[in-house]
Amino acid sequence: MTDFRITTNRDELDIHLIQTFLTTESYWARGVSFKDVEKAMSNSLCFGGFIGTSQIAFARVVSDFTMFAYFRDMFVLKEHRGHGYGKALVQSVVNHPELQGLQCFMLGTDDAHGLYKQYGFVSYPSPERLMLLASKDA
Repeated sequence: MTDFRITTNRDELDIHLIQTFLTTESYWARGVSFKDVEKAMSNSLCFGGFIGTSQIAFARVVSDFTMFAYFRDMFVLKEHRGHGYGKALVQSVVNHPELQGLQCFMLGTDDAHGLYKQYGFVSYPSPERLMLLASKDA
């Protein structure tokens, strides 16, 4: 995995690759438009994982960088899974200097609880306290 590189330089990120994955492969953002991905990325701390010049992974964090952060849109392309790239990306996110000392760092997942537990994430202790205002289209 020595050839795997992670960057937060938005200029290096392949928005077309990210939007294509999110809209066709993800369960959480299926059908999301290019314009919406572009806007979401411009208002987030984004992480890209690369082998050489090819982007193979992505994650983004929405945060005020003081009290709260929401970790979302994490993926590794199918053909690159199972090599530790996802773990390296999560580690990079949780260790990022801008995300230290937060009161709350949340995420949502249907199928990757085991991955995130390795980095200290736990099930929300009192889910009855959480509320959601969801889009009618969600």
